[in-house]
Amino acid sequence: MKHHFKSILALGLSITLLSASLTGCSKPQRYSGQFMDVFDTVSMTIGFEKSEEKFQKLQDAAHQSLLTNHRLFDIYDDFSGINNLKTINDNAGKQPVKVDPAIIDLLKFGKEVYTLTDGRVNIAYGAVLRLWHEKREAGIADPSHAELPDMNALKEAAKHTSIDDIVIDETNSTVFLKDPEMSLDVGGIAKGYSVEAAGQAVEKLGTDSGFLLNIGGNVKAIKKKADGSKWVVPVEDPAYKDTNSGTPYAETTYLDGMSLVTSGDYERYYVVDGKRYHHIIDPTTLMPAQYHRSVTILMKDSGLADALSTALFNMSTEDGKALIEKINNGQSNFQNTPHLSDTPIEAMWIEADGTKITTPGFTKYLKA
Repeated sequence: MKHHFKSILALGLSITLLSASLTGCSKPQRYSGQFMDVFDTVSMTIGFEKSEEKFQKLQDAAHQSLLTNHRLFDIYDDFSGINNLKTINDNAGKQPVKVDPAIIDLLKFGKEVYTLTDGRVNIAYGAVLRLWHEKREAGIADPSHAELPDMNALKEAAKHTSIDDIVIDETNSTVFLKDPEMSLDVGGIAKGYSVEAAGQAVEKLGTDSGFLLNIGGNVKAIKKKADGSKWVVPVEDPAYKDTNSGTPYAETTYLDGMSLVTSGDYERYYVVDGKRYHHIIDPTTLMPAQYHRSVTILMKDSGLADALSTALFNMSTEDGKALIEKINNGQSNFQNTPHLSDTPIEAMWIEADGTKITTPGFTKYLKA
């Protein structure tokens, strides 16, 4: 997420039938679809349904849910008739903004995540992230003149990132940023939160067999496939992304009713003086985090998986393991919320030398 949501030209829905099917047939068939108009990424769906019409209905529900949240959570673009996060940022220090309840829910979740992760994921960090975003965009457009943000400017921006300056009025459904220099950036949580919401939209309608959402690498598997097997979801190998040689996947997971989210240093980056600078910023240094190449989270809820993959990327393996253990033991502020279930959170870290470190239960997902 992680992490800007600048709108791209909608290419519409392109449905490809991977198996012939007749409406009303008794046995679920395999269908897939693709769209590219949400969260600046390629989105794919796979479903096993008894008819193309049923699959289309489920995909439309997922797509509409994602598209709605994409617009609400956008910090770069305005949309007619919508007060979104950009609207809130534009009114920082001026006045409260009346917003959709989904924004209220996301920001409340963001505040919980901030507390849970000791500030490793901060939705109020927009002032700092904007400076990195601007330099990254300029550096990608003109690599010969790529440069880093000024450290003094980063330190000044960091003064305007207090989570307490986000004032949420649930009664009136308004949000107000007290600091006129601050801004919201929900890149660490919004895509996962939206994938979870889309999955719930599919589950509400009911799937004949199984359904898979892959929204730019944020994966949510609903039920098993029609033949009873689990969904096969690989985890990318950062080293392969560097060289396009070797094995493309570090591991292959087998999922049933689970979400998988990976944060890595190999997707969004730019190069300055021969060194690569990725988009996940460590709030303790104001620079791209240097702990790991990637962190993968496996759990039920896509929203919290997204948040934790970013948080653990911004801390040592030991601290990450301690945080997961704390949550799994019910010692977090999430213990009474729907973001957790009886299924423990599992994680895998890939280090700079290619070493893979996992929580004890992660390996059970590596077997069909």
